[in-house]
Amino acid sequence: MRKLRFLFALLAVLSLVAAACGSDDDDEGDSAADTADTADDAGDDAGDDAAADDAAADDAADDVDLSQGTDLTFHMITHSDDGPFWSVVQRGAEAAAADLGVEMVWLPSVNDPEVQVQGIDTAISEGSDGIASSLPSPDQLIGPLQGAVDAGIPVITLNSGVNDYQTIGALTHVGQTEIIAGNGAGERFNAAGATKVLCGIQEQSNVALEERCAGLAETFDGEVVSDFMGLDADQTAQQNAINAALSADPDIDGFLGTGPVIAMSGLRASQDLGLGLAVGGFDITPELIDSIEAGEVAFTIDQQQYLQGYIPVLLLYLNVTNQNTLGGGLPILTGPGFVTPENAGAVKALVTEGTR
Repeated sequence: MRKLRFLFALLAVLSLVAAACGSDDDDEGDSAADTADTADDAGDDAGDDAAADDAAADDAADDVDLSQGTDLTFHMITHSDDGPFWSVVQRGAEAAAADLGVEMVWLPSVNDPEVQVQGIDTAISEGSDGIASSLPSPDQLIGPLQGAVDAGIPVITLNSGVNDYQTIGALTHVGQTEIIAGNGAGERFNAAGATKVLCGIQEQSNVALEERCAGLAETFDGEVVSDFMGLDADQTAQQNAINAALSADPDIDGFLGTGPVIAMSGLRASQDLGLGLAVGGFDITPELIDSIEAGEVAFTIDQQQYLQGYIPVLLLYLNVTNQNTLGGGLPILTGPGFVTPENAGAVKALVTEGTR
């Protein structure tokens, strides 16, 4: 634009000089002065016009940025419920859609694989531009997701599915390696001096949760007992089941909840029975953070679920619009990280904002 401004000003000056050369000799001095003044004005006017052109170009660029991708629709189909963990995943996905100017259809299944299959079928029939899906039940979900890939729809798995995303032909997986996360829990229970840990699972047939307990068993020096303790949707029944398990086995001195809600149910059961168990969990809720900050819970393993919502939408957008892929065939890891009494205060502020 600087070159255009210069050319506009130069053209104005040259045209005025040409007009001055055709005037009478008697008026030459005055005309030269007038020409100089007029040239200055012309340069100023040209600069103003160029500035206006710049502003118009910027506005046009802004319009392109804001409207870019608005004809794209992505579907996020998960085993999510209405709990605090998945609400943060959804918030991340919605933020990415807003930032990119695309539509994001959120389809939860409340831990029902059949409902999740229906969601995948719906996305395929609607001609989705991209599907992000959790993969908690491989036997039911691998086939439908392969069908999406065969239909030419890019697929990314999130949260659960790290062992199966390559099988279905997904672009990548966004989440954490659950075995490694469980390994970290085992090391922390060792440090706490526990000898027998109950690993409580809140969703049946969820491979990722089973792997968390398996990872715990790999590094924990003592004994691990893994069992389904009831759904998060009924916390009273969940806590009663944990109470019964703890009462039946007095050797249990540690409890690991494979989610944030069941971790709190384990804490309450321990408190009700006066046991003082070493308690750990997975993921984050405000209540769990408060208990960690108070020293009632030893740790939780943070997989940064906001990223699990945001990144798949971003990656699908980049793939559809620019043929980009990330991960190089490997999963994109969002965890594990550990929240302990030492850093709970800093994380708590972000939990309040709804991004952790």
